[in-house]
Amino acid sequence: MKKTKLSNKTFYKRHNLELERYLNNTNTLHIINLDSKEKVLEDKSKKLYIDFRLKKNNPFQSIDEIYDCIILTDVLEESDDIYNLLSNLSKLLSTNGKIVISSTNMKWQGIFKIFEFLKLKDFSNRTSFFYDKKLNTIINGLGFETISYISRQFFPFKLFFVGSFINKFFESVFFFTNFGIKTYLVIRKITPSGIGNLKTIIIPAKNEEGNINNLIDRIPNKEKYEIIISCGKSIDNTTEVAKERAKSDKNFNIKVIEQSKNGKANAVWEGLDIATGDLIAILDADISVDPETIPDFFSIIEEGKADFVNGTRLIYEMESGSMRKINHLGNKFFQSIISFIIKKPLTDTLCGTKVFKKELINKIYWWQKEFKLNDPFCDFDLIFSASYFNDKIIEYPVHYRARTYGATQISRFRDGYKLIKYLVRSYFIFNSSREK
Repeated sequence: MKKTKLSNKTFYKRHNLELERYLNNTNTLHIINLDSKEKVLEDKSKKLYIDFRLKKNNPFQSIDEIYDCIILTDVLEESDDIYNLLSNLSKLLSTNGKIVISSTNMKWQGIFKIFEFLKLKDFSNRTSFFYDKKLNTIINGLGFETISYISRQFFPFKLFFVGSFINKFFESVFFFTNFGIKTYLVIRKITPSGIGNLKTIIIPAKNEEGNINNLIDRIPNKEKYEIIISCGKSIDNTTEVAKERAKSDKNFNIKVIEQSKNGKANAVWEGLDIATGDLIAILDADISVDPETIPDFFSIIEEGKADFVNGTRLIYEMESGSMRKINHLGNKFFQSIISFIIKKPLTDTLCGTKVFKKELINKIYWWQKEFKLNDPFCDFDLIFSASYFNDKIIEYPVHYRARTYGATQISRFRDGYKLIKYLVRSYFIFNSSREK
């Protein structure tokens, strides 16, 4: 009597949802083992199927396009020359492009052999078994760096919807074991960015009349930055002062917009809508962070060292009066929780100074639309979307200064319940499979 094989439909559906983040807003090539052709669903990427039974030195030599991201599904484990495979793929990647290596977790090797013996699973021809750590020496030698490594799917069956609950429970509780059947290793090509000269600085400003001119005077003018001053409804003359400065300034291309809604997040989003720079900086108008440091933020990305630079105020001793003790404790709390969720050791996630590549904008919009999270300050959306798409995030230490004019416009504790809800939801987004 013929054994009935276990269905892999739910397994590959979850796999495709996991890959969806890399198929949006990027030029992607999806390379798939020919044996998996019928299992991978349709998506926006260009596809290339490889039959490993046909021995070819370079199956990609006819490709003349450059990609921002290359995904490998069930490929690396059946290659008998991993070095040359990755070396050839490197030539197809754009500056700082990424390769997503999707494979089967070696920890399940023995279990799969039993399933294959019992004819409950299709036989696998894989020739290579590896842990991500064993690939590091190969990856580094080819000019790549590891960005992230996760596993998914502890229980790969639907089982009348109960299976999805079981799987999500084990994924979210035991994610640290990396025992999921499917693994996802993301590596990034290390090259100078070659990004164009145009850079945008977005300055959210509300009740900052006394800071506008001093702030812009202190921004180094060796480059003609595009500066967008996004003005909230103020009780002083912030908007008028900003417009006057835009008319008279000879060093920068200054644009002034008036917010259609309230809040810092809205000021940033409406600024992003009209930003034209290849690199974008967020700089608070209160001059709590020295504007002179902005070129350093930009240069880190231009040198190919990061995709996203986050300011950190918690390295140097703070100037007296710059931050209340309760706010300092709150920042430490959020920093530790966010670092735990995204698995990146950040020291200050709520610093207002952040610099990133323009392509993050579409990723932010996708993140907001897909997960419908409410961030009133924009810091969470920026950090979480960059991390979710596996952008390289590093920190730049800044000195935190006390205000000389006005009062703080943000009360994170007033909207604390929104932030807590955001963190809880994000925990499951980062540590379990998506289900649709």
